[in-house]
Amino acid sequence: MAFPGKLSVVSLPLWEIAVYWFLSLSSHLYSFYELHRFSKEHEEGLDREFQLERGFLIWAFKKDSTDFEWSFWSDWAKRSLLWSLMGHAAVSQLARVFLPQCRFAVLTLYGVLAAYSVLSIKGVAVLMVQLSLSLAVAHLRSPILCWCSSLLMLSTLHFSSLQDIQRGWYDSDERYYLLLFSVALCGLRCISFSLELCWSQSSDRQQCCPPQAGGFLRQLYSLAAYCFYHPAFYNGPVLTYRDFRQQMLRPVASVGGAAAWCVLTGVGRVFAWWCLAETLIHCMHMHAIQNNETYLEMLPPWALGGLALALVQFFYVKYLVLFGVPCLLIRLDGLDPPELPRCVSIMYSFTGMWRHFDVGLYKWLIRYIYIPLGGSRHGRFWKVLSIALAFGFVCFWHGGHDYLQLWAVLNWAGVLAENGLGALLSSPPLRRLAERFLSPPMRRRGLAFISAFSTSMLILSNLIFLGGIHVGRVFWKRVFIQGWSNIGAPMIGFLYCFAQVGLEWDREAP
Repeated sequence: MAFPGKLSVVSLPLWEIAVYWFLSLSSHLYSFYELHRFSKEHEEGLDREFQLERGFLIWAFKKDSTDFEWSFWSDWAKRSLLWSLMGHAAVSQLARVFLPQCRFAVLTLYGVLAAYSVLSIKGVAVLMVQLSLSLAVAHLRSPILCWCSSLLMLSTLHFSSLQDIQRGWYDSDERYYLLLFSVALCGLRCISFSLELCWSQSSDRQQCCPPQAGGFLRQLYSLAAYCFYHPAFYNGPVLTYRDFRQQMLRPVASVGGAAAWCVLTGVGRVFAWWCLAETLIHCMHMHAIQNNETYLEMLPPWALGGLALALVQFFYVKYLVLFGVPCLLIRLDGLDPPELPRCVSIMYSFTGMWRHFDVGLYKWLIRYIYIPLGGSRHGRFWKVLSIALAFGFVCFWHGGHDYLQLWAVLNWAGVLAENGLGALLSSPPLRRLAERFLSPPMRRRGLAFISAFSTSMLILSNLIFLGGIHVGRVFWKRVFIQGWSNIGAPMIGFLYCFAQVGLEWDREAP
């Protein structure tokens, strides 16, 4: 959020920061407790409607398995994905020791074979056709044509006739979903590769990373190596081609004791995050509750707040696991993966959420959409348009459903409102007025108070993304329409504490 600047984030008394931490943590725990109580009271009804699973991590509790993404990846991790990822780590280290000059080719071959073992020859053929067509269009050296062809290929994910054909290739819907995920992510990688190839012929793109020199087949090999890189193949994180190629070609240091210790501690952290995620869905049936509007209307105020916090916190912990595992292997290969998501409870702006949650996707959007369209360099109109098209692409890439459209519009409006308010407060007259009448600590408190309102809208947009329009509608009605005095006002108070914790976190960050 472009408020008066980092100078406004000054230190506060230690006791005041301790109070903010205490209120933030206690509000989380108490609201979770109230949601847990509600879940236990209505467990039989939830079980009849959503078939809760018998708990395995906490034996006395039933597990809410209605979050599709967590259940899907947990099942595939046990069936084959963890084994193929461990195989990648072993092959990578063996190639580093015995075939250092061929390591790139070995990893490419392993990635293709791993994809073949799950997607079959037909799935791999679909991906190779996608790669070949993208490269052929890229040779025309037209970024507009590259974008048009990539968007057209991504749109085929929604053709019902093609979906029926591809479903028939597999004995389960899960393998078909893996094909969809891999095609969607390969679409991002094809755009990255194609634009880098187009920019390599342009004198005004000094920071581009031209693909490997050579003919069509040699460049197709480079694109396949990038797209079939196994740790990030199915679910990310997103790596730009520039980062992938520059880092993959640099010498890999030997895995010594310090590196091995980092891997072991990383595995321990991922296991702890997994245990935390499983604990959340054993103790609080938030995903089942959000799917029934009657339960949403019945939730007591504290349990309603607990549901909102539990949904966004589980989303955060889930992606610590889903990104944490591949990031370990990416780092073991000598690459620098994107940073893992930041805790959503210390996010106090739309802008911060986009910068610090899915860092890889954020960098991709900045490099291939925001900056090429002009961003903030060509006036306000182009900045507004660049942000709108970035959010529009994310909405389209995720499926373009009605709830995603609303979520994208809310995020676009939120970012614009934050930037506009930041520009207003940074204007010389208002800045001089604030410096004259408000001390630096009071300016920070004012920033946190404004951020609390932004955070409330950020949470609302995230609830729409995670649960759908009906969840956002119920929260809007119960918090902002019917319960502004007894729910909304206390909520702003606690969000103020969350914002202060986030500001302190940013202030102490290196």
